[in-house]
Amino acid sequence: MVTTRRGRSRGFTLIELMIVISLILILVSISIPAYNQSILRAKESVLLQNLFTLRSLISQYTLDKQTAPQSLEDLVQGGYIKQIPIDPFTGKNDTWTVDQEDYTLSVDQQETGITDVHSGSSQISTTGKAYSSW
Repeated sequence: MVTTRRGRSRGFTLIELMIVISLILILVSISIPAYNQSILRAKESVLLQNLFTLRSLISQYTLDKQTAPQSLEDLVQGGYIKQIPIDPFTGKNDTWTVDQEDYTLSVDQQETGITDVHSGSSQISTTGKAYSSW
């Protein structure tokens, strides 16, 4: 505030305040969608990393034990991972969907086991594919 000679104080006018507030609102309206998009890309990146890790561990388990794991919990019990990672789109670690197939490494093996893992989310990715198909 600036004081004039007559002792009257001068402040900001209503127009000046409205212009500043309008500019702030415009900047916020531009930045919020960009922020939300960056959060989505980060979740997709975490999902890809978790899927890569789980698939690698399933392969390692299968080669070491000569049989595919029956559940993701077998990876924890076998010491391959400390805990099952959280699916970033469902927020839980028990929503992973697994592909169970006959995976025979020896002639006398008859059990089915996990061969692949996918997200349990029904959402669509930024590429247009469902996360459950990754």
